[in-house]
Amino acid sequence: MIGKLKALYLRYREPVNYLFFGGLTTLVSWGVYALAVGWLDMPVTPGNLLSWVCAVSFAFVTNKLWVFDSKSWAFPQWLKEAGAFYAGRIFSGLVELGGLPLLMWLGLDQTLFGVEGFAAKVVISIVVIILNYFLSKFIAFRKKKDA
Repeated sequence: MIGKLKALYLRYREPVNYLFFGGLTTLVSWGVYALAVGWLDMPVTPGNLLSWVCAVSFAFVTNKLWVFDSKSWAFPQWLKEAGAFYAGRIFSGLVELGGLPLLMWLGLDQTLFGVEGFAAKVVISIVVIILNYFLSKFIAFRKKKDA
């Protein structure tokens, strides 16, 4: 049984690690936000920006090392990867900012768990997770053979 689980993990290691570290990235974002806004009395927008920067930075390092196996820290490669990674996350953030109201306008505006438009939030979050995976895999951490 353990051998089968290990074989399954090795076959799907990249997406499994991406989802695992994505969950940790979410915890970093929430934790920094709670610290900044809840404990340090920072206004919401700067606290949210700080949590985004910390979460994306955490995601960059974990994606680089453990998801896409890019081990080089040579400055030119690091700069290229970091620039592409942050640009991709800014792009996907804009997709989320525009996609949420668009989905609600298209009729996916149901209230879930007492939160207006949460159905649209769930859908756009899934779209952004998938988009971020492909932006990271094929742009930020593209391997030579993928080029």
